[in-house]
Amino acid sequence: MQTQSRSPASSASPAAPVSPAAPEGAPPKLWPVYVWSVSFLKPYAGLFLLLLLVMGVLSAAELIVPQFIRTFIDQIVPERDWRRFHLLLAGLGGVILLVLGASMLNNLLQRHLQEKAARDLQHTIFTHLRKLGFAYYEQNPVGQTLSFLNTEVAALQNMYRTHFPFMISGSIFSLISIAMMASLSLRLTAVVIPCFLLYYLFGPMLERKASLTGKVMSEHRVAENQKVYESVSALTELRVFAAEPWDLRRFLEKVATFNASMIRTYWYAYWRGTNRRLTYNVGAVAIFIYGFYLLKGGSLSVGAFVSFILYYFTAMHRLTAVVTNVTEQKVLMYQAERLYRFVRQSPEVEEAAQPVHWREPRGHIRFRGVTFAYRQGGQGKPVLQSCDLEVRPGERFALVGTTGNGKSTVLKLIGRFYDPQEGEITIDGVPLNRLSFSSLRQSLGYVMQETYLFGTTVRDNIKFGRPQAGEDEVVAAARAAYAHDFIEALPDGYDTIVGERGVKLSGGQKQRIAIARMLIKNPAVVLLDEATSTLDNTSEAEVQKAFGSLLHGRTVVAVAHRLSTVKDFDRIAVIEDGRVAEIGTYDELMRLDGAFRHLVQGQEREAEKEAAHG
Repeated sequence: MQTQSRSPASSASPAAPVSPAAPEGAPPKLWPVYVWSVSFLKPYAGLFLLLLLVMGVLSAAELIVPQFIRTFIDQIVPERDWRRFHLLLAGLGGVILLVLGASMLNNLLQRHLQEKAARDLQHTIFTHLRKLGFAYYEQNPVGQTLSFLNTEVAALQNMYRTHFPFMISGSIFSLISIAMMASLSLRLTAVVIPCFLLYYLFGPMLERKASLTGKVMSEHRVAENQKVYESVSALTELRVFAAEPWDLRRFLEKVATFNASMIRTYWYAYWRGTNRRLTYNVGAVAIFIYGFYLLKGGSLSVGAFVSFILYYFTAMHRLTAVVTNVTEQKVLMYQAERLYRFVRQSPEVEEAAQPVHWREPRGHIRFRGVTFAYRQGGQGKPVLQSCDLEVRPGERFALVGTTGNGKSTVLKLIGRFYDPQEGEITIDGVPLNRLSFSSLRQSLGYVMQETYLFGTTVRDNIKFGRPQAGEDEVVAAARAAYAHDFIEALPDGYDTIVGERGVKLSGGQKQRIAIARMLIKNPAVVLLDEATSTLDNTSEAEVQKAFGSLLHGRTVVAVAHRLSTVKDFDRIAVIEDGRVAEIGTYDELMRLDGAFRHLVQGQEREAEKEAAHG
C-alpha cells in the first residue's frame, strides 16, 4: 500500500481538541463528520475537478439522444429528409464513441480518486492507532478494535468507492436533464416541481427511520464481530470447560439481534424506495394529462413531448436516487462518527515539541514524588503515591511486593507508556517527558511474562530486535540466550515457523527467543516483568542462565514474583501501597525482619506445601 501521500486528515489531528460530547440520547452532529470524511479527497482536488468535467461531458453526451429522437419525429419523418437522417445517424455514432471514451476516462479517474482516498483513510486510522499507544490497548478490547477497523473503516471507504461518485454524477446528470426539460417546455417543467415535492410528503419520516435503524444496525454489527473474535480467541478455554453450547448461545443472541436490526433497516429502505417510485409515476401521469392539452393546443410538438418524457423519467430516477444516496451517506456518517471521534482522541502520552535525543545512555533512573492513577485524569485510587526511587547505572534492581501495589506500573512509567499525574521521572538527569520516543524506546529492552512471537520463522523473530542484523549476529544472540541448541533441533532450524504467537514452542523456548531478540537489540536498560513466573523449574533454570548474558553490564529493573530469582541482584525494593517500604540487598532485607522477610517466608511455606502434596 502506498503511503507517501500526506494525509488529509491533519485538520483533525490527534492533538486537536475533542468536541464536547453530545448529551445522552441526543443524535451526534453529522455535518462536521461529513466534512472530515470528504477531506480525504482534498489532496486530489485537481483530479476531482477533471473528473467533474468528464462527468459533465458524459452526462451531456448521454442526454443529447432524446434531442435526436425529437428531430427524427418532428422533422425527418414528416419531411422525409433522408439526408438529414444519415447525418443524424453519423452524429449519433459520434456521440456513442464520445460516451465510450468519456466512460473509460471517467472510470479511470474515479478509480484513482476513490482508491487513493480510501488508502489515505486507512493509513490515517492505523497511524493514529499507533499514536494512541499502550494506554489505548489496555483500555479497549482487541475484538472491539478489530471490529472497528474491519467495519467502520471499510464502510467509510465504500463512500469513496460508491456513494460519493454516484451522488456527484447523479447530481450533474439531473441538473442537465432539468435544463433540457426547461428548454423544451417551461410549463411542463413547472408540473414536475410539485411532483418532486410530493416525494417529501412521507419521505422525511421514512428517511429518518432508515437513518436511525441504520445506526442501530451498525452498533449491532460491531457487537457481533466482537463476539466472533472473542469466541475464536477463547477456543481452548471453551473446549476445556465444555462450554461450546454456552458460547454458541451467546453468539446466536448477537446474530439474532443484528439480523432483527437489519430487517428493520431494509423494511424502511423498501418503503423509502416505494415512496420514490410512486411519486415519480404520479408525476408521469400529470405530465401526460397536461401534455395532452399542450399537444392539442399546438404549443408542444410530438417529438418535444416524447423527448420531455424521456428526460423526465431519467431525471426523476437519478434525482430521487441521489436523495436516497444522500440518506444512505447520512446513515454511513453514524459509523464514520466513531472514526471521527477516534482520530480526535488525544494520546495520553505525547512527544515533546523539541525532544532531547540520547546518544550514549547510561541508565540512571530516578523517581521523585511520583503519583499515578490509571483512570483518566487521575481520579481513581493512585497506584503509586509520592514514590521516590533511584536505580543507578549498571545496577540490577528488583521490585517485589504483593499483587496490585504498583510494581509493573513502575516499568510502564519508565517506558513512558503513561505519564504520572504528579512528580518527575528522569533518566540520566533528563526528564522522561522531554526525551524523544525513538531515543527512549531504542535504549530500553523488555522481556515480559507473556512473550509475543510472530507467526514466522525463528530467525525473523530474533531479528525483530534489530532487523538489519546479520546471520552471525542472530546465531551469537541465540547462543548467548541458551537458545541455539534447541533451535538447531527444530525441524527446519532457524527457518522453522513458530506458529501463531509461537504456539509450536514451549514457554521456556519462547522466553529464550525473547532474550535473544533483546540481546541482538543491545539495549542500555532492561526491564523484566515477571519473566519467569509462569515457567516450570527446568525452563526457569534455563532462562535464568540466559539472563546472566542479558543482564551483564546493563541497568536492569525487574519485577519478581519468585524471590529466589533476585537473590544476586544489587538491590531490592519492596513496594507497598504505591511507595517503597524497604530497600537494600537480599541479605540486608532478610536481617530487617520486615515485609520482605515475610514475603520470603510465605513463599517458602507454599513451596513446602506443594512438596508435601507432590
